[in-house]
Amino acid sequence: MKRVFSLLAAALFLTVIVAQAADSTKINGWISDSMCGAKHAGAGANVACVKKCIAGGENPVFVSASDKQVWAIDNPDSVDQKFYGAHVIVTGVANADAKSVHIESITAAQ
Repeated sequence: MKRVFSLLAAALFLTVIVAQAADSTKINGWISDSMCGAKHAGAGANVACVKKCIAGGENPVFVSASDKQVWAIDNPDSVDQKFYGAHVIVTGVANADAKSVHIESITAAQ
């Protein structure tokens, strides 16, 4: 019985991993803060302000490059400080209904 349960648990775990990987997408944009939002996206990026606001308790947010929409980040600890205010490519799972993204990885945009 333990063996059957272990096999079922492993199958469920693998199914969840595959489902999450299928939903991953790459999104181009900027890391900003929840107070300033899209003000620090594009040519108006102010890295010092983003760092100061996040240090002051604001949450990091993602601002999409295509439409300057502000998305909450479900796992803000995944954002390294070196990306605050930066133009980035985020790989993650977006939730359009909640306007949030769960970040799997971040790289600097070219």
